[in-house]
Amino acid sequence: MKQFFSELYFELKKNRGAMIGIVIIFLSIIIALLAPVIAPHNPTEVFSDSLRLPPSFLEGGKAGFFFGTDDIGRDLLSRLIYGSRISLAVGFSVVVLALFTGTILGVVAGFYGGLVDRIIMRLTDLIMSLPSILFAIVIVAVLGPGITNSIIAVAVVAVPNFIRIIRAQVLVEKNKQYVSAAKLFGAGHFRIMFVEILPNCMAPLIVQASLGFSDGILNVAALGFLGLGAQAPMSEWGTMLSDARSFIESSPWMVTLPGLCILVTVLSFNLLGDGLRDALDPRLKKQN
Repeated sequence: MKQFFSELYFELKKNRGAMIGIVIIFLSIIIALLAPVIAPHNPTEVFSDSLRLPPSFLEGGKAGFFFGTDDIGRDLLSRLIYGSRISLAVGFSVVVLALFTGTILGVVAGFYGGLVDRIIMRLTDLIMSLPSILFAIVIVAVLGPGITNSIIAVAVVAVPNFIRIIRAQVLVEKNKQYVSAAKLFGAGHFRIMFVEILPNCMAPLIVQASLGFSDGILNVAALGFLGLGAQAPMSEWGTMLSDARSFIESSPWMVTLPGLCILVTVLSFNLLGDGLRDALDPRLKKQN
């Protein structure tokens, strides 16, 4: 395992985009962890005498509010910093839920085949036939608005991608000699599936997990923008966009700043995902 990660790091170092993504993600994690220390104000604190102030480096700004304030006088920089906590937690939660559920169902479908495979894959096809964001909206509408229900909805939408990827890998691996040897030594189905086969299917799962981070952040932000995600006064970037859309012309910084945060974070995970795909795909290695 140590050799695997050392080789992976060596391959990633050759990919400039992946390294940029890693640096941005690392900085985002540091900002999220140190939010109480580096945020200049409480994200929910209201300064009634400082409504919709522009950033301090623009005309009309105040020194104490570097990125200005929103429509009710809350410091935008502090809300953006605390918003990074929510976005990273959302991405992590979505990936963990989708990865755990999708891996189990994908391994079972690929290993057993037959009726079990057909049932799981038809349900997967049914979910994938629906527009992902619309299906997530339906789930949140049933469960009720909120950040937890948004995470569940986005994870459900993401599960089919993991199922299809892991099933395809299991179909290839289960016919190899090491699986036949494990059967001859009397290994049970559970051991064969999750101890013998699954570790050899990790490469595509790692790539999909990194891309799942960006999808999770983007979809939950979209639900927040529609008023179905995080609820006030939580400082979530999608909710901040929704609150600021009425002021897009008069106070454009209120929309631009959270939008840029979403853009940069999603882009960094996509760059990392592309780099992982290039590093873990043996066919691309041969071409290089």
